[in-house]
Amino acid sequence: MPDLAGKVVVVTGGGGVLCGAMSVALAQHGAAVAVLDLSAEAAQRVADRIRADGGRAIAVSGSVLSRESLVEAARQIHAELGPVDILINGAGGNKPDATASADQSFFDIPAEAIEWVFNLNCLGTILPCQVFVPDMVARQQGVVINMASMAGIRPLTRVVAYAAAKAAIANFTQWLAVHLAQQYSPHIRVNAIAPGFFLTAQNEFLLVDRNTRQPTARGQTILTHTPANRYGTPDDLLGTLLWLVSDAAAFVSGAIIPVDGGFSAFSGV
Repeated sequence: MPDLAGKVVVVTGGGGVLCGAMSVALAQHGAAVAVLDLSAEAAQRVADRIRADGGRAIAVSGSVLSRESLVEAARQIHAELGPVDILINGAGGNKPDATASADQSFFDIPAEAIEWVFNLNCLGTILPCQVFVPDMVARQQGVVINMASMAGIRPLTRVVAYAAAKAAIANFTQWLAVHLAQQYSPHIRVNAIAPGFFLTAQNEFLLVDRNTRQPTARGQTILTHTPANRYGTPDDLLGTLLWLVSDAAAFVSGAIIPVDGGFSAFSGV
């Protein structure tokens, strides 16, 4: 397992279920973690947990959609922790207004809802790279991990904007990996994790009935097409994350790694 002592990590969306677990795991392996989230309270909860376990972390309030906010966050991180070695772009999400449903056809989805989803996921990955990766360029080494999605690899029904935005993140991951290696340093690596289906605050009650805790119709379809026959847990992402940020993955860049219980490999037959 990696020794991240002396490394400074920024985790955007770090107050969430999955990225909170990532923040804790990175700290447990010695990293100083800047938990960056739009919700100051959520970021603080994760940072407090890390410190209670003896790790080093700070909570940073910031918006991944505002370059000015990210620049201010970088000032705080530099002052309290130092230059950034590893960036985890975990901020993202979807909204019902950008989803096709029985109440709203694809043809009626508002442009502003699609724009909101694209901005949060795609622009919200690009802007942190513009602000934090220069630290890596200055030191000629570093790691960026983006959060792609199974929806961007095998487009899911209904979530048109989210699926397209996550596909854009996968493309951007490959583009940035080549750009940084060719223009700045081959020791700056960029990869993405593509989670399958995990229960989060965003999707839990789309996949599990609120009262019975049994799979919904959509959730059962997902489980039927997932050979592992279960939803992922936050811990399922951590091994892949720790490998990608470590020297064990020194020759891995521009890769999109599925962590999906076999969903992307299953044809349905």
